[in-house]
Amino acid sequence: MTITPPPKPASQPGRVLLASPRGWCAGVDRAVLAVEKALEQYGTPIYVRHEIVHNKYVVQSLQKKGAIFVEQTDEVPEGAIVLFSAHGVAPTVHAEAAERRLATIDATCPLVTKVHREAVRYAAQDYHILLIGHEGHEEVIGTSGEAPDHITLVDGPDNVADLCVRDESKVVWLSQTTLSVDETMETVNALKNRFPNLTSPPSDDICYATQNRQTAVKKLAENTELVIVVGSKNSSNSVRMVEVARNTGAPAAHLVDFAHEIDETWLEGVTTVGLTSGASAPDVLVDDVLEWLAERGYSDVETVTTADESIAFALPHELRRNLR
Repeated sequence: MTITPPPKPASQPGRVLLASPRGWCAGVDRAVLAVEKALEQYGTPIYVRHEIVHNKYVVQSLQKKGAIFVEQTDEVPEGAIVLFSAHGVAPTVHAEAAERRLATIDATCPLVTKVHREAVRYAAQDYHILLIGHEGHEEVIGTSGEAPDHITLVDGPDNVADLCVRDESKVVWLSQTTLSVDETMETVNALKNRFPNLTSPPSDDICYATQNRQTAVKKLAENTELVIVVGSKNSSNSVRMVEVARNTGAPAAHLVDFAHEIDETWLEGVTTVGLTSGASAPDVLVDDVLEWLAERGYSDVETVTTADESIAFALPHELRRNLR
């Protein structure tokens, strides 16, 4: 039998700067709680179209409780209950669900719903909508579906030069909520140079939680040699946080789902580690990383607070009546 030796402690006590805010945002909390409440209220099976949020641990935990995740609406048996994820869906998906007589629970984040409504409103006014976002992301697919004839996807500033619009006097930009704030504004500035009459939405579409977590990770990057972001690789906001850390000057920044994914060689020469998590990562995963780091000599933990969050969203109204 092979016995694994205990980890070697750091040669000198290390320190961890722990970001606040971090982890679950109000939209994620609402979506995950919606699945749990649906299972509690209606029992199994409860189907969820796409991952409820982009986090491996959360999805696996809900599967163990009885949630069944599917990619397409036609995978849900007729007459069953299906829950739409926090990223939102296009109107065609609601129509598909109605055709299959599915009882639906819409857990779309209210901030994503706001962008959907803006798309509908600007399309009704015959604006050409330039949607800043990443091709293939579920949120982008859902928003684009609100007005497909009026929306053109802009995946970064490099895609601006070749854009063509119907009427340069009626152009507006919207954006995916989980993007990098800096990258988005770089794209917006390029769009303004290309289209001087470009209209901006009433308020920035990038959500408060995304902005707050990016501000916090910048603070970590300025004061640490290594930044660890807890989150899944398909989580847009988590990936952006790693990019923000690197762009702010962190010598190294890595994304991990779980503590065991951390490479001990990352700690070589590191006296201070910055630790944070994406908006879809639960704090239990951060606690595991803190324990992992403490075992290696990084037991001095200091919280770095850059904003206070007190926003909460009500559960989907469908959970207040009997869908059966």
